[in-house]
Amino acid sequence: MKKNEIEDYCTKLVTPIIEKNSFELVDVEYVKEGADYYLRVYADKEGGINIDDCVLISRALEKKLDEEDKIDGAYILEVSSPGLTRPLKKDKDFKRSIGKKVDIKLYNKVNGLKQFTAELKAYSEQDITVLLNDEEMLINRKDISMIRLAFE
Repeated sequence: MKKNEIEDYCTKLVTPIIEKNSFELVDVEYVKEGADYYLRVYADKEGGINIDDCVLISRALEKKLDEEDKIDGAYILEVSSPGLTRPLKKDKDFKRSIGKKVDIKLYNKVNGLKQFTAELKAYSEQDITVLLNDEEMLINRKDISMIRLAFE
């Protein structure tokens, strides 16, 4: 399976576990770091997710992954909180972050900047609007390599 197929497959397996326990699925990613592959599940809940919640999700998901055994090769399963500097990937992430500071990295410079922190003012399917130095900037979402909440 390809990277996105593994992420979609894992999302289907973990979603019932997440919903049953009133958690929120923030993201699933399958990445190679060094010689190892990691299957990461980021979950959250009102008031923040704790280690016991992560263990619960991990054990239930591990059981399902082992039963179906569809991912070729070895990987390390990690379940964790998205952290204070959570990435913004889905519309719900952008919606809840309106008015907050975000760290942005772009593939190419816009207005001479490739990396900056600004206030998220608005978003659409195609663009985001940020306030930087009292000026609004419109940025195409395709031009963003990374956007996450800024640590304040």
